[in-house]
Amino acid sequence: MTRRPPLALAVPAGLGVMFLALPLVGLVQRAPWAAVGHQLASHEVRQALRLSLVTSLAATALAVVLGVPLAWVLARVSFRGRALVRALALLPIVLPPVVGGVALLLAFGRRGLLGGWLAALGVRLPFTTAGAVVAETFVAMPFVVLATEAGLRSLDPRYEEAAATLGARPWSVFRRVTLPLLAPSLGAGAALCWARALGEFGATITFAGNLPGRTQTMPLAVYVALESQPDGAIALSLLLVAVSVVVLVLLRRRLFPA
Repeated sequence: MTRRPPLALAVPAGLGVMFLALPLVGLVQRAPWAAVGHQLASHEVRQALRLSLVTSLAATALAVVLGVPLAWVLARVSFRGRALVRALALLPIVLPPVVGGVALLLAFGRRGLLGGWLAALGVRLPFTTAGAVVAETFVAMPFVVLATEAGLRSLDPRYEEAAATLGARPWSVFRRVTLPLLAPSLGAGAALCWARALGEFGATITFAGNLPGRTQTMPLAVYVALESQPDGAIALSLLLVAVSVVVLVLLRRRLFPA
């Protein structure tokens, strides 16, 4: 690894670091440190924080349940249209979140593709806590699929083949051999998924609304507080930044092994 990069690369690299760091420096510099504890202890903040934890953890669990099998199929099964399925699985990463929220409304809303059937079953998703979970799952599940598929492709298939040769059924091979070997990649994907779900804004406000106690998660609370309580918005932003930094620190060896 080189110790002294060329000046032509060092200068733009330094500017890039400054570009990314300055907003965070401004946030820290303007933070009302004396009142941060009071701001975070308010009823509205605790309510939004509790709801954010519930919805983001539920979204992560749902993403793992749906995303791990999808990643296994993409990594282990060859079929026509696999590239299209993979593109669909990763599309929410590049799709504007508001567009995702509109798409969810057209799929699961009262007049959406499945809205009538869901209503007949007594299920209502838009502007509910369950709708917030669905919106967060939609935007965050690609991280589970991406990390899990990459982990599956890096595994030595001989372990799975040996288990199958000894008579283990496919489900037993997956549960007893593949999953334990996949644990680091799956853990990294789930952590990134949770952090993304915790910070989701666009799809949530479009599909689930901004109802205090029901759908107003932390990012939505920041948006509301910014208009009337800037200090509260800064305190909430600091909390979300701290969570993001903790996730990256915990995953640094997994994301950047060198």
